[in-house]
Amino acid sequence: MTRSPESRLHEATGLATAIDLEIRATETVPVSRIRPATFVGQGSVEHLGALVTQHEADLVVMDCPLSPIQQRNLERAWRCKVIDRTALILEIFGARAHTREGILQVELAHLSYQRSRLVRSWTHLERQRGGFGFLGGPGETQIETDRRLIGERIARIRRELEEVKRTRELHRVARRRIPYPIVALVGYTNAGKSTLFNRLTNAEVMAADQLFATLDPTMRGLALPSGRSVILSDTVGFISELPHELVAAFRATLEEVLTADIVIHVRDAAHPDSLSQKTDVEAVLRDLGLGAAVDAELIQALNKIDLLDPVSREETVNQAQRQPHLVPVSALTGQGTADLLRLIDERLARGRELIETKVPLHDGAAMAWLYRRGEVIARHDDDTHAHITVRLDPDDAGRLRDSSN
Repeated sequence: MTRSPESRLHEATGLATAIDLEIRATETVPVSRIRPATFVGQGSVEHLGALVTQHEADLVVMDCPLSPIQQRNLERAWRCKVIDRTALILEIFGARAHTREGILQVELAHLSYQRSRLVRSWTHLERQRGGFGFLGGPGETQIETDRRLIGERIARIRRELEEVKRTRELHRVARRRIPYPIVALVGYTNAGKSTLFNRLTNAEVMAADQLFATLDPTMRGLALPSGRSVILSDTVGFISELPHELVAAFRATLEEVLTADIVIHVRDAAHPDSLSQKTDVEAVLRDLGLGAAVDAELIQALNKIDLLDPVSREETVNQAQRQPHLVPVSALTGQGTADLLRLIDERLARGRELIETKVPLHDGAAMAWLYRRGEVIARHDDDTHAHITVRLDPDDAGRLRDSSN
């Protein structure tokens, strides 16, 4: 689905305010064809230039991809700094990254973007502050020196990220020994993933009404209604036209999504572009190799139903009744979260085996293992044994059969 120009402008304004930029003026510019030199036509260049002068703007954000030549020509015409959508998103990510991995990934994405341009100094990378310098001074350097230094830095970051990746894999292997299923929350930025994560796990992850409030992944344990334990993962929000540099750089972080047993798509049901956002998120998931999961119908948590008017809320509830993979929820009030947890339980149970077994009543360890690792459906005891019907993961079911032989 195609967004309206007004909706695109609203999102771009939200991105700018996410890093505390003061908005002096906004403008929607019709583009019949893209000009190689300036992206927009000469008349638009002059009109926007007058706005820049009138409001004494130091920065212009273009909500589109600009080539290095287009960026340089517009800066010369308007006598101020110009950045495009990719640079703005990278700046936000640079300001929000806090973990070592997140900082490295954003820096890698930034350097890959800069290397294609080589029209700015990259010495800002040595500053001890958030962000990655698109909003700083120009600081021209020699292109050949830039190319060599950027190339060396990219190589070092990739080596460091490989170490991080190996550490994450060790943690993943350790979790498989337990093993706890992984449930990953994905969704458009500001859909309410972190608020829902906090509601379900009683955690205190940063949750704010702004784009990209969460960047670094967070994981917490969660008990389902069946008593089964899972690990819930909160991930970075997606956005339309997500810079390919970020998709590539954040692949390590998004591996938690790739290896998840259940992926929950958190949607902002109250947003006018909810369906368009759904399409954008699914496109990114397919790009990550999760097309099969998307085609199998992800669980969709239709969040923020508390913001819907009564008629729209009733329509959303009726739609969910017809489509079992839809769950209306309010992360703010908790409405619908019990239904969401039950649906996660049901999805996980699909891959489990139903087994009938008997355990000596005096074997407390075996009994505890069944209750801890499985979902006990029924039990009746005779004088010597407990006769138990239980759902187990395939690996645990194999262990039980081996122990019985």
